Amino acid sequence: MYRKIKSRRRSGRTNYKRRIALLKGNMPRVVIRKTNRRIIMQVLVYGKDGDRVVAHAESDELRKFGWEPRANAPTAYLTGMMLAKKAKSGVKGSVVLDIGLYKPVKSSVIFSGARGAADGGMELLNSIDIDEGRIRGAHIADYAKSGKAAFSAYKKANFDVSNISEVFDGVKKRIME
Repeated sequence: MYRKIKSRRRSGRTNYKRRIALLKGNMPRVVIRKTNRRIIMQVLVYGKDGDRVVAHAESDELRKFGWEPRANAPTAYLTGMMLAKKAKSGVKGSVVLDIGLYKPVKSSVIFSGARGAADGGMELLNSIDIDEGRIRGAHIADYAKSGKAAFSAYKKANFDVSNISEVFDGVKKRIME
């Protein structure tokens, strides 16, 4: 066991000082991870046998609501709302945000997911300040209108990026129903 911990610390995959600080609070954690193609969010509760997953949401689940998921701010927000809806019965009280090895950058994808969870009804102890236009995807629509990018992945899925804010509002409404 010690060899495994030492290897994770040496390779930079786990910051044990930060992890222990989070666990000392004895509160559930909202863990947010971003890959190149998706957003993964979980609510975890610490146990002596290992962490227990209370609720889990992935951005790929947004397809059934009419959203074409990518690893961007609007997708992270909607994934956070979906996680909050799934976790309502299993989480009582406040939760703390666990961003892992990510650096806390204002208006990042990670904090968009946290804001979505907070707006969905979870009581996060962390403060989240992020621009509403960025959450709704206005920056993506502006970039698409400039003609600089092709957005081929969205075009394959017949997803119109130029009106992403309207699609976002519809998906948000369907998630909260």
